[in-house]
Amino acid sequence: MPTFTLKINNEKHTVEADADTPLLWVLRDKINLVGTKFGCGIGQCGACTIHVDGSAMRSCLLQVSQAEEMDITTIEGLSEKGDHPVQQAWKDIDVPQCGYCQAGQIMTASAFLNETPNPSREDIRHAMNGNICRCASYNSIEEAVKVAAEKLS
Repeated sequence: MPTFTLKINNEKHTVEADADTPLLWVLRDKINLVGTKFGCGIGQCGACTIHVDGSAMRSCLLQVSQAEEMDITTIEGLSEKGDHPVQQAWKDIDVPQCGYCQAGQIMTASAFLNETPNPSREDIRHAMNGNICRCASYNSIEEAVKVAAEKLS
């Protein structure tokens, strides 16, 4: 089985996996970073969103063999104490209901706010489109993104 060296949350990890293994499963099963969730497996729900070189990406669509030269950040690496402004806004607004999609939502929102520091509500809706919340917390998510933007400015 091939060996891959990955940079995840500013740490090097060497893993053995088939080259076409989705990064999602390497994160969860080989490195024990279980904050990244499996949702659909086809990149449509956003539950598995991570940052790759600073951009939001669905980890179920990225093969481990493609990830070797990339800088990968998971929800565990977004902040040491869970106090990133987006995470704090999620707490302030009390966004989570079941919580399953929240890591992917937070990772999408934080990457978006890095690129768009003062978004309109329409910008937020467009950026967060594609992250599915089965509890339909969309209004709270939108509000939390706006609060996080204010915290970051």
